[in-house]
Amino acid sequence: MPFNIVLIEPEIPNNTGNIGRLALATGSTLHLVKPFGFELDDKRLKRAGLDYWPHLSLCIYENVNDFLSQHSEKNMVFFSSRAEKSHWSIDYEDGQFLVFGKESVGLPPTLTELNKSKLYQIPLYSEHVRSLNLANAVGIAVYEGLKHLV
Repeated sequence: MPFNIVLIEPEIPNNTGNIGRLALATGSTLHLVKPFGFELDDKRLKRAGLDYWPHLSLCIYENVNDFLSQHSEKNMVFFSSRAEKSHWSIDYEDGQFLVFGKESVGLPPTLTELNKSKLYQIPLYSEHVRSLNLANAVGIAVYEGLKHLV
């Protein structure tokens, strides 16, 4: 399995649906950490994920602590617009956990503070853009990683 895509408290169902489709297309597992900004039966999630959702490898966690208690020893990288290192410098590995924060505020400060050495950004080349759409950011990271694995 190429990657484990982790969404911490996703808020927008369309993004999560698109990321679910991406996870399935790349053979990755999608990990969703509650609370969500939507219900998993939301029609917008289903529309974005099309009829692929039932085929997705999906894990759901009650909160960040639940997720970390099950995976704290795993190889993880964290994505944040406030990181200093570029995603191009990640040593991508099969089965790696790619962790993304919620659309409105990103990763919780507790995660970024504890994982500074594993914190990466996708470079932006315009001062008018604060961050990328979450589904776009996940797509960039996953396919950059696949480039290194294939």
